[in-house]
Amino acid sequence: MSTLTTAPLPALLARLFAEAEAKRPELEDLPADELHTLMHSKTGYLDLYTRLKDFALPVSPETGRLLYMLARSSQAKTIVEFGTSFGLSTLHLAAALRDNGGGRLITCEFEPSKVAIARKNLQDGGLLDLVEIRVGDALQTLSSDLPEQIDLVLLDGAKPLYPAILDLLRSRLKAGALIVADNADHSPEYLERVRSAHGGYLSLPFADDVELSLRTG
Repeated sequence: MSTLTTAPLPALLARLFAEAEAKRPELEDLPADELHTLMHSKTGYLDLYTRLKDFALPVSPETGRLLYMLARSSQAKTIVEFGTSFGLSTLHLAAALRDNGGGRLITCEFEPSKVAIARKNLQDGGLLDLVEIRVGDALQTLSSDLPEQIDLVLLDGAKPLYPAILDLLRSRLKAGALIVADNADHSPEYLERVRSAHGGYLSLPFADDVELSLRTG
């Protein structure tokens, strides 16, 4: 048995994923040029994610399970997550920490209303004690007070910021640390960096929408 498959988590996750599926943003209604600007601009993302404050925007259930498996199999103790939203991915990562014997998960979200929802979901899942939620711009909230060593990172916030967030965390990433970037195809600069032969990472696309990278040294 694992925390992920033991009450109350399965029922909680099933409900949250169903609610997220029932309430999805209609991004396809935006003009293509406007959507491209919002998704790729290093300033326009603020407008985009403000518009999306009422939507969960979760990872897929399969990616959630992958996150649990990666954190569990690597015996991760310190995890950093960029982009909390309603906390569905956070629940998977915190469940792995619980089954690893404990640890610290730092997650960040700039929308206060989402933080309140995520906090309740983590409380309902019995995992809030493992999680520190930092409220505000991740470029500030992740710029200090980080663990000496980071075992795993999830990037699932504003895609244009992936390279900058990686820069903030790079010196703390242990050799062998895993970085999971959701929808990384929207951040070509990030992909160029982690796929470079001399960038210090091994990286490959995994499933349809995940880039999985390993810090080599």
